[in-house]
Amino acid sequence: MAKVKMSKKATSIDMTAMCDVAFLLLTFFILTATAKVPEPLPVDTPSSTVQTKLPETGLVTITVGKSEGKEQVFFGMKDRAIRSAALDYMAQKYKVNFTDAEKEQFALVDEFGVPVEGLKQLLAMKGADRAKKGVQPGIPCDTIGDNNQLRYWIQYVRQANIDAGATKELQFAIKGDAKEEYPQIKRVMDILQEQKINSFNLVTGLRGKDY
Repeated sequence: MAKVKMSKKATSIDMTAMCDVAFLLLTFFILTATAKVPEPLPVDTPSSTVQTKLPETGLVTITVGKSEGKEQVFFGMKDRAIRSAALDYMAQKYKVNFTDAEKEQFALVDEFGVPVEGLKQLLAMKGADRAKKGVQPGIPCDTIGDNNQLRYWIQYVRQANIDAGATKELQFAIKGDAKEEYPQIKRVMDILQEQKINSFNLVTGLRGKDY
């Protein structure tokens, strides 16, 4: 008996639905992604296996590094309202008058490294120009005299947090370059401890475990 031969047909898969899903996902990630803001003082943090995440709010970051051979300290705050209130205190302390437009612009600056007297000039620049190397000389943190502006920023940002009715104290983190000399890091620690801040985080980069 002769065998019945089945006709062979080419199989095809409609990929339209899968392409639609892929483009929808791509569009979603592009629209929801946050662009990384250029750091005015990039540092190479030391490696660590600790994976504790820093809080998204209520955090103050003090960055310590070097630019063009000079040690620099930068100050950053997460909360815009507290940042603006701390600026008002500094303006009163150092007799610097900021316009409403400058205050609004300062609320958008996550991290800065200039004396309070130079903030007006910094705020007049474009965001990309502020991040250029050598533009920001760092915040004065001399332990002698009244030019320890880092101490006052820490003091006033804590006061602003209290004024805002916060139930939790601000958390502080020190972000230092792995090649930075210890005395500068210790100076920042001493300023924190002078204000009874004995608990703070050290920002590190993640590395694999040693076996």
